[in-house]
Amino acid sequence: MADTTPNRSLLRAAQILDAVEDVSRTVSEISRITGISVSATHRLASDLLELGFLRRTPDGEFYLGRRFNRSTAGEIARPFLETCRDATGETTQLWVRQGNFRVCVTSADSQHELRATLPELARLELPTGSAGELLSGTPAALLSLGQHGWVESVSVRTPGLASVSAPVRVDGKLLGAVCIAVPIARLDTGPGEEFGQAAIDCAKAIGAALGGD
Repeated sequence: MADTTPNRSLLRAAQILDAVEDVSRTVSEISRITGISVSATHRLASDLLELGFLRRTPDGEFYLGRRFNRSTAGEIARPFLETCRDATGETTQLWVRQGNFRVCVTSADSQHELRATLPELARLELPTGSAGELLSGTPAALLSLGQHGWVESVSVRTPGLASVSAPVRVDGKLLGAVCIAVPIARLDTGPGEEFGQAAIDCAKAIGAALGGD
């Protein structure tokens, strides 16, 4: 009978990935949580970093890498984000929550020379920005969702930029947020009033494509 016991290094790698699933951690923190020695943790984390299973912050903390963000949801969402971008002329993104951060899974950037843009896999602390507030479920976000179906922010995270976000739900559960980001200079009113419905329509289309309600 074949030995079905997982390889020891594979088990340790899985422990490290579990330790950083919801929040970034230092090598010492991962070592303490997993019980793996600091030297072995550093070696395995470095290997996982090179393979794309982990990423590292400027402060040296590790968190889940690009292989966990190239999701089916991101691939399915891309054409809907591009359609929304083409209709509004503005950058349209899909954000998901990862612990105390939000991660940009997919982005369709505006074609304007002056545009709001962040690279895919960009990672921002919650709850700043409309997508951050929505994914955090802040009281203000819940109130706005109840009244309008979207959440907006103006010059909160970055001066001169505004955004509006709508929830992507699958089977009634919050999967992520569609965010339309725009320079304030191109707004005639607020981002919600101008682009809120576009964000809602895009989010609903993505949810439906994923088999949601």
